[in-house]
Formats: sequence, structure tokens, C-alpha cells
Amino acid sequence: MPTHTFRLNGEQIDVEVQDDVRLLWVLRDLLGVTGPKYGCGINVCKACTSHLNGRAFNPCAVPVSDLGPDDEVTTIEGLPATVDEGPDGLHPMQQVWLDHDVAQCGYCQPGQIMAAVDLVRRVSAERRTVTDADLDTIRNICRCGTYPRIRRAIADGAARM
Repeated sequence: MPTHTFRLNGEQIDVEVQDDVRLLWVLRDLLGVTGPKYGCGINVCKACTSHLNGRAFNPCAVPVSDLGPDDEVTTIEGLPATVDEGPDGLHPMQQVWLDHDVAQCGYCQPGQIMAAVDLVRRVSAERRTVTDADLDTIRNICRCGTYPRIRRAIADGAARM
């Protein structure tokens, strides 16, 4: 069985698995990283959203063979380590999620937060503020419909990042 090497939340990982196994299954089933959720498995719901080399991506759509030793996968579990953590050990976007009481069932929230962080980073790199049009580009599905709270939290999180 082939060995695949990549970085996960700051740690070098070697995993033996077939080339065509999707990264979501490697994370959840082989490595025990359960923050990225399985929702649809076909890159539609975005519940598994994580970061690959600092950009949002969906591990349900990426075979593990697409990753190399220099690729860095960051899941919600590793997000706080990407910044100076707040007093509760959280990333600022995680903290605003709590402050705005965003989650209802909570299932989609790790993916929502990871998508939000990517959006804010991209918009900040362009030296502008997050607009409603930017928020409209986030395609993560929330079955509970907490979109108004999500949008308010992202705007607040952008100010704190």
C-alpha cells in the first residue's frame, strides 16, 4: 500500500492508504481528525471545508495522492495555532462564533468558520473590507438556516483578525 506524506495542523504525517482515497476519509477514519464533517461527499455542502496551504478547500473532493510532503492541511482543530490565540485558546473567528451564538445544531460550523477565515484573509490581502457581495460567495450550507448570524459573525471576525 502506498505511503502518503503531508503536513496536518503543523505536524508531518505519513499514512498508508490507496491513492484514490479521499482526504476526508484519511482525516476522519485513519487519523481521527473529526472537525471536517461528512455531509455530502461530492463537494456541494462544504461541511468538510478545511485549508490547504492557507486556502479553503474541501477534502471530500481531493484524493490523498494529490498531496505532497510540502502541502499543509489545516482543519478546525489546528486553526488556533495559525494566529496568536485569544484568552480561551481560540482563533478570533471561533470566538466571534461563540459571541454571536451562531451555531444551532453546529454540524456545519467548522466548515463555515474555515470558509470565513479564508474569505477574510483574501479580502484583507486586497486591502479592503468584507462586503455583502463577498459574503454571498461563501457557498457552505447550513441546514438550520443561521445565515444572518453567520454573516454578522464574519463581519465581526474580520474586524478582529
